[in-house]
Amino acid sequence: MIIEHVAFNVKDPGSVVKWYIENIGLKLIKRVNEYTWFIGDENSNTVLEIYYNPAAEVLEYANMDPLMLHIAFVSNKIEEDIKRLVEAGATVVNANAFTKAGDRLAMLRDPWGLCIQLVDRVFGNKMKP
Repeated sequence: MIIEHVAFNVKDPGSVVKWYIENIGLKLIKRVNEYTWFIGDENSNTVLEIYYNPAAEVLEYANMDPLMLHIAFVSNKIEEDIKRLVEAGATVVNANAFTKAGDRLAMLRDPWGLCIQLVDRVFGNKMKP
């Protein structure tokens, strides 16, 4: 089996989708209605469903520890990406972290509090098989 998508219940899905398209570079894959959108990376290998369903609680993403939930993006220019995303409304949680292997990580929050991780892997941003 393969992962089809990961879903996030948010209060204003249209605004969230627009921000991720304009600032992260994701693309619109499908808009089901005004409350349900699918966006993905350039190859649509990773898909996010951004939706609003009042039957379920919208999590307080801004109050969650980034280690509990975050969306990680490859970044070959972390400093430039941090600056650009902050100018677009993101906030910095930790701009300069490193793993034991030497990977550089930066944690930010989008304007709705959802955590974004920027990753620059020492092995060239390709996940090892």
